[in-house]
Amino acid sequence: MPSIPSSVIAASGLVGGYGVARWTRKRQLGGVVLAAAGATAAQQWRKQAGGKAAGALTVAYAAAFAGSHPLAKKVGAWPAVFGVAGAVALASWAVADRNA
Repeated sequence: MPSIPSSVIAASGLVGGYGVARWTRKRQLGGVVLAAAGATAAQQWRKQAGGKAAGALTVAYAAAFAGSHPLAKKVGAWPAVFGVAGAVALASWAVADRNA
């Protein structure tokens, strides 16, 4: 059974985490989605690209989450979330998924 690419998992975690937090009005639930997807993606990154790459991509994932907040003030919440999710997905694909 083919696995879901880590780039899709990471992007889904950012988008899904925000969506859950927004629609349930419970930020903690969104955080659970964000963390679960991040941990799952990190496991795949480590398997596919090694520990250093996994560490760098995990930092990028967390930075994307943090960076979406100030970006949302300039472009709106959903565009900010989709923008950072796309950036993380691209980085993940380039570092880990492309050669898998």
